[in-house]
Amino acid sequence: MGELPYDYVDNPFEAVQVTFEKAVQDLATDGRFDPARFYRKDWGVVDLFRHFVFDNGGFSKIPILELSNLHRIKPNTLVRYRGMIQDMFGNELYIGAFKDGDTWRTNKFMERPMFEMTPSSDEKTQLWERSLVYCVPVPGQNSWTLEYSTPPYGEKRGRDDEVDTMDFDDSLFKKQRVDEVQIQNQSLDSVGDPHFQSSTDMVDGFDKNHFSCLVKVYDTPENNLNLNDVIEFIGIYTFDPEPAEDDDVDPNYPTFEFMEDVTDHISPTKVPRLHCLIHRKLSVHDFLLGRHIAAAPTPNLIRDVRESLFTYLLTVLGNDGLAAQCVLLHILSRVRSRDHSISVGRLSLNLSGFTRENGSKFGNKLSESLKNILPFSLYIPLTVEYLNTDHLQPKKNNVTGRLVSGALQLAQGTHLVIDETTLCSGTLYDIGLANVRLLKHLMECQMVAYNFEYYNLEMPGEVQFLILSEGKSNILPADLVVPFQPNAITSSTNVTPELLESWRWYLAEMKSIPHSIEPDLQKTLEDDMVAAKKVNVNLRCEDLSRLLTMAQLMSASFGETNLSLERWQMVKEIELLRKKRIGGI
Repeated sequence: MGELPYDYVDNPFEAVQVTFEKAVQDLATDGRFDPARFYRKDWGVVDLFRHFVFDNGGFSKIPILELSNLHRIKPNTLVRYRGMIQDMFGNELYIGAFKDGDTWRTNKFMERPMFEMTPSSDEKTQLWERSLVYCVPVPGQNSWTLEYSTPPYGEKRGRDDEVDTMDFDDSLFKKQRVDEVQIQNQSLDSVGDPHFQSSTDMVDGFDKNHFSCLVKVYDTPENNLNLNDVIEFIGIYTFDPEPAEDDDVDPNYPTFEFMEDVTDHISPTKVPRLHCLIHRKLSVHDFLLGRHIAAAPTPNLIRDVRESLFTYLLTVLGNDGLAAQCVLLHILSRVRSRDHSISVGRLSLNLSGFTRENGSKFGNKLSESLKNILPFSLYIPLTVEYLNTDHLQPKKNNVTGRLVSGALQLAQGTHLVIDETTLCSGTLYDIGLANVRLLKHLMECQMVAYNFEYYNLEMPGEVQFLILSEGKSNILPADLVVPFQPNAITSSTNVTPELLESWRWYLAEMKSIPHSIEPDLQKTLEDDMVAAKKVNVNLRCEDLSRLLTMAQLMSASFGETNLSLERWQMVKEIELLRKKRIGGI
């Protein structure tokens, strides 16, 4: 690899200016150039940065923008930043191109002009637009996801940089089942309480290494970025540690005083600006570490990973096999399609039979275990005070033009553990009742109503609900209710980093595989459902739909895309055991 033409990381503006001036020269006719040709278009500089980042090993050289190394990152350098889009401010006007004597200059990807704008250039300026998005740390993002230094995007790597695939053989999982996951009696005082964050400190108190950022995006269709998307940005970082005085502002630079600037409420001394060159929406796979199972894992390998994860859940849940099976299906569920208010594919789960005593042991341990294998998860101990005082609904502040985040403004794929064992008798006021309705609506319809003062706007969500309660929850009626019946107090398990990585990979892969049902089996399913309806006239369509969802999830748990009679029978057996527990038959 030869010497790079520019210092992309430490001096990205050089690449921007030089390529712009060269493009102007190449496209000029008789010495004249119309800068409108580059309005909302790239003149080649973005492709240049893409080539550096993805083809020349540049990704690993770009520093991560976070609070811990902010003092080491110089302004006007290339950085990468990950966050959730919490608010969108529309478009901002800026001087995209202007003439400096006989030379055309650009302010694209810049917070302030690099060159002085003289009064004579006023008639030779071009107003361009850029989109503004406000990003925050992903609510509930678990610490294991923060190790994302491995280059994604299918970056070309040299032989020395090649990442080894994980060598998972059967002995790894057999050893885990035999030696590491053993159910042992222990005192009830050995399990600690999980840390809970309320809606008011969910972002600020999450991780001090990550902070909010105002990102300015160029030449991107508006529908490419959406509220609550988790995005990785690569761009030029600008930051003003001290507010600019009026005397420091170029009097020739237009301020567009006829427009209200919502960013006036976002201090540049506290919130850095990032001028985006490259961005992409992240999926669960992007939070996995660089070591993965081979691209085409065998069915036996998938079974082994499944078995080791099931055994781990079995241990965490006090040897309750039915609860462990249902938790596994639950964490594999996701919204696969929507039809108005109906979301297909979800499987909310209510584990009843919890008390304050065993809830502080099994419930906390389950919540902590899920944090280790899911990218985004939150634990909410439900109380009357919490419901009556915390604002779960996102709300627009029309004075500042800002969207005030509520506890239910979450990234897709977030897992919620709702602990009702902390709920005592009390009176729910209007806000408490509204919060209950919001939670119930999100669980059942996977939609959140955002309050825009004069109207509510429904926004799609994708949030898994696990409710822990003493009896069947009356507040959040889940799709699946399973009485929890542990027969042992579990000790802490010795889980290796390799096993955790394999489980994270397994959940990400199995959740994403497609489902289908062969016509022959479709007839069998219909006959079984008709027969079940005759036996139990109270059987609802929702119950039959849930059984079908569980069967598809059972197939997915084995890495199978087609539902088989064997998996259908497994789900029917689970349903039979469940009904026996709740006294249904």
